[in-house]
Amino acid sequence: MAQILADRRDIDFVLYEQFDAEQLTRFHKFADQNKKLFDMLITEARNLAVKEILPTNALGDEQGVVFENGQVRVPECFHRPFRLLLDGEWTSMIESPEYGGQGIPNMINTAVLEYIWGANYCLANYGMMGHGTGKMIELFGTPEQKALFVKKLYKGQWGGTMLLTEPEAGSDVGALTTSARKNADGTYSITGNKIFITNGEHDLTENIIHPVLARVEGAPAGTRGISIFIVPKIRVNADGSPGEPNDVVCTGVEKKMGIHASATCSIALGQKGQCRGLLLGEENQGMPIMFHMMNEARLNVGFQGFTYASVAYLYAANYAKQRIQGRDIAAGKDPEAPNVPIVSHPDVRRMLMWMKAHVDGMRSFIYYVSLLMDRKNADPEGSRSETDQDLIDFFIPLAKAYCSQRSFDVCATAMQVYGGYGYTREFPVEQLMRDCRITSIYEGTDGIQAMDLIGRKLRLKNGRLFACFVEDVGKTISRARDIPALTDLADVLARALARLEQAAGKVSGQGSADQIRTAYAYAFPFLEATGDVIVAWMLLWRACVASEKLAAKVRKKDKNYYQGMVQTAEFFICNLLPPAMGKMDSIVSPVSAAIDIADDCFGG
Repeated sequence: MAQILADRRDIDFVLYEQFDAEQLTRFHKFADQNKKLFDMLITEARNLAVKEILPTNALGDEQGVVFENGQVRVPECFHRPFRLLLDGEWTSMIESPEYGGQGIPNMINTAVLEYIWGANYCLANYGMMGHGTGKMIELFGTPEQKALFVKKLYKGQWGGTMLLTEPEAGSDVGALTTSARKNADGTYSITGNKIFITNGEHDLTENIIHPVLARVEGAPAGTRGISIFIVPKIRVNADGSPGEPNDVVCTGVEKKMGIHASATCSIALGQKGQCRGLLLGEENQGMPIMFHMMNEARLNVGFQGFTYASVAYLYAANYAKQRIQGRDIAAGKDPEAPNVPIVSHPDVRRMLMWMKAHVDGMRSFIYYVSLLMDRKNADPEGSRSETDQDLIDFFIPLAKAYCSQRSFDVCATAMQVYGGYGYTREFPVEQLMRDCRITSIYEGTDGIQAMDLIGRKLRLKNGRLFACFVEDVGKTISRARDIPALTDLADVLARALARLEQAAGKVSGQGSADQIRTAYAYAFPFLEATGDVIVAWMLLWRACVASEKLAAKVRKKDKNYYQGMVQTAEFFICNLLPPAMGKMDSIVSPVSAAIDIADDCFGG
């Protein structure tokens, strides 16, 4: 059977051969787990995804959500698989059993979600988005708040959201106008309007818990004066039972390019003066608390984009092997030459190789970030703890923006493989391309992630985060240089890394206001170039493992797989790193044309 949604052989390689997931069982946190358990979970997730969730994807896209009288109905076909998702406790796998979880490593959960999210992200997200809400309450809430909300959010019994954006306060969160007034009973009266709220209203859960950013009356202006509140759609009594409606009203849903089955809502708070919220943490600490949720959300968005790319690539690869069209180019004008599958055509092979290189590299990158999180959480006082956290912090904007952008490119390339059929709704890549586009936009656009990378991450701890990254890549380069077949590839990556260090010094060494503006115009090119170096690093790391396997006796099927891994690294490093080097050259020797050009020159 053709692989769909995700490549299980490659998942197993990343888990057990590249990153040795079994090493995690040496930590007390995961000591009662083993490879057999991990494999069983991934297999069962695939079964659920293929049999129950995937059939709802195209139908859900076609039907979309229905908004009527302040309520949202999701496609009817979502209800059964959503209940199976909750009954199987798939939404709470990584959390502590204390809160209804199974304590599974992030890295294994990532493999599980490749299938579940790849089958229908919109459906799965209704049950899983509450995880970020629950995590904030677990970390910053009172014992009473934890008891009321956390377990039900983790288990998907209650939905969760993020109420940040307002009509005049998008990326500039500090401009928000939603207000909070403290009441005598310790609650706060919340008044305001929020927009672009994913899953802000739906009929899959009995309650929805909204984390709301608002300004307490008299608080400082800007982000310094923002607090965060727990605002349930239905008030929750002290014993956990549902109370009265909380004056939280959905006023509309957006009609979007993609993710049609995801309810993107406008929410009115306190129109009748009856909306009550519970302060989370302390007043004026809303932004630091929200960023705990935002970092998880940003990594997840990059991963969401990747799942679309993985699915699109596998569909394209399978299609190319089956679609008969044209004669082999080597046959020349021989009229007797048989028609061949399009996978035989050089340009199609180039596109498949381009997609494979990016999908393989992004998979390893995302799983590596998950491994870092697992090690950090399992051994917070360990010798690698600070380094792992520094790498996580450095990688977050890259995982979000680079993976989102390249994943869309993979979907677009998959459509090109299909040709005219790919542009029709009869085939799946059209929906994948539409759905993937949002990942470069929400939870902070690519430009915002790039500004975070050069404005904060390169400067934190006097450049330590970037230095840890360079050191990590250097270890793989040294390993590859000991393998004769990979020496030249290691040298190319070493030169790219050195040039990237020069580019990093240029964009972070800002002086005058004009220099700062010019540097920020190069922020996204720098992020892209860094992402290309990361993918090259991951592919070379894979090639090291594969070469070591090939040096031993392996089955023919495995030999082809490992040899393909070496060739994928060769393709990317020799063909796609040189353009990235050119991008680095422009960063090192910048021009200010984009800053200096007059506004009128843009037309309009």
